[in-house]
Amino acid sequence: MEKSKVYFTTMKATGEENLQQKLTRLIKTAGIGKIEFKNKFTAIKIHFGEPGNLAYLRPNYAKTVVDIVKELGGKPFLTDCNTLYVGGRKNALDHIESAYVNGFSPFSTGCHVIIGDGLKGTDEVLVPVKGGEYVKEAKIGHAIMDADIFITLNHFKGHELTGFGGALKNIGMGCGSRAGKMEMHSSGKPVIDHEKCVACGQCAKNCAHTAITITDKKATINHNKCVGCGRCIGICPVDAVLPASDESNDILNKKIVEYSVAVLSGRPNFHVSLVIDVSPFCDCHGENDIPIVPDIGMFASFDPVALDVACADAVNNQPAITGSILGENGHVHHDHFTDVSPETDWKVSIDYAVKMNLGSKEYQLITI
Repeated sequence: MEKSKVYFTTMKATGEENLQQKLTRLIKTAGIGKIEFKNKFTAIKIHFGEPGNLAYLRPNYAKTVVDIVKELGGKPFLTDCNTLYVGGRKNALDHIESAYVNGFSPFSTGCHVIIGDGLKGTDEVLVPVKGGEYVKEAKIGHAIMDADIFITLNHFKGHELTGFGGALKNIGMGCGSRAGKMEMHSSGKPVIDHEKCVACGQCAKNCAHTAITITDKKATINHNKCVGCGRCIGICPVDAVLPASDESNDILNKKIVEYSVAVLSGRPNFHVSLVIDVSPFCDCHGENDIPIVPDIGMFASFDPVALDVACADAVNNQPAITGSILGENGHVHHDHFTDVSPETDWKVSIDYAVKMNLGSKEYQLITI
């Protein structure tokens, strides 16, 4: 089988070419122009960063991708779906405000922000997963599935549940609606933290299946009626409704792959990963720790699997930064991501993605 091509460039810049210009050259050299963009709606999937986190990608990089799509005749928009957990991105209004606060405005990036799964995280499309072992119909944000072309702009970093967060994580978990994220994280249903619950009744009012009742001044969920849509999580004003978290990390990784299959199947797609500010944990945190390795560079490919493997290999070839979690943990497992999060095995997602025909883990690295 022919190796997938992954294009790479360092973060070095010169007086003749700054980093945005270098990213443009990388993306064009990697062949994005082979896609027919003329008048096509183009979703650019990105993580806008949880407020308080400063490791997320700068909006300048998003503008570079937007400008390329426009130059090729496309109609780009930046997108992400609402979060399952509480925070600054659990509904579309808060999510857009967080994006603006972190610099992703139409004025700075040249395009609009559209939250893929709507106001409350329930605007979804059921997408069949051919050959899926765990998911038969993925719940994907409607606006994302409406797009003609799909591009990812990924901040490659560590992740406490999946080992690292790269293209597959950005696609699969990132494009799931609230119910989709719950399906990936859990085989169960939401639960109520009775210590936080104030019996306001908002969860019961917004439950389409009358699964929630207020008894003895506390909310209770009837799991026989609950369908796991997660609407109650997003609506609770005191964050008393919590998702279950009862899937193993290996199953979570495989579900993310199956969701990625649903997102990518049947339309052109292209993927860019920046291996900079490689924080040990996800940008979903309201804070970020010291990067575990020095900045490496920018990667691009049509193959998201090969891209993730190339980025992981690049990180594992770097020395640990003194004072980081990786520097403190040492190299017991001979894999930086396992050293940071010992309960994870990122290779599970890669092997399963190959099995699901999402791409190849064999790659040819082409440095420009």
